[in-house]
Amino acid sequence: MAELTLTTFLTLDGVMQAPGGPTEDADGNFPHGGWLVPHADADMGATMLDIFARADAFLLGRKTYDIFAAHWPRVTDSDDPVATKLNTLSKFVASRTPRELAWQNSTAVADVVKTVVALKQRFAGEVQVHGSGDLAQTLIAHDLIDEYRLLVFPVLLGTGKRLFGAGTAPATLQLVRSHTTGTGTVISVYRRAGALETGSFALD
Repeated sequence: MAELTLTTFLTLDGVMQAPGGPTEDADGNFPHGGWLVPHADADMGATMLDIFARADAFLLGRKTYDIFAAHWPRVTDSDDPVATKLNTLSKFVASRTPRELAWQNSTAVADVVKTVVALKQRFAGEVQVHGSGDLAQTLIAHDLIDEYRLLVFPVLLGTGKRLFGAGTAPATLQLVRSHTTGTGTVISVYRRAGALETGSFALD
């Protein structure tokens, strides 16, 4: 049975919007697109290669899919491991309205919750979600993510779409491993660890 993993880039204040460029996602007149780029380094690249090597299929939000589909089919080097995975493996796209998907092995799915259950039965490796902020909210709300891979960059923005925003269901996560890149990016892996537990330091 496959596991569903989420990999995403975050600022220190939790923003995940438009990390790779100013035109990725300008919703809300977001002015800081491309905030990740100055902090990318070889260590981050090695981490992403390791993550993509584990992929058996992809589940993507519509916007992330469109960004990927405009770029990765143009990378035709068979020795590029990320391009090879993205261009050849099955891609399932969360979309409530029917749409034509030209990128090979792409399928639109309307019911994400039912689809995740089916994909976990269908595949043996990882079904990977990358970015996909709106999709991530649905997956978090239904407790469908088995593992979070969070790359937190030393940047504060104060505005933008956040991975864990208002309305996030309380839960406990277990830190599996963590390391810091040369540019100060903290790369952490978390797994689900059950319901939220609370306590008190009160003396009475």
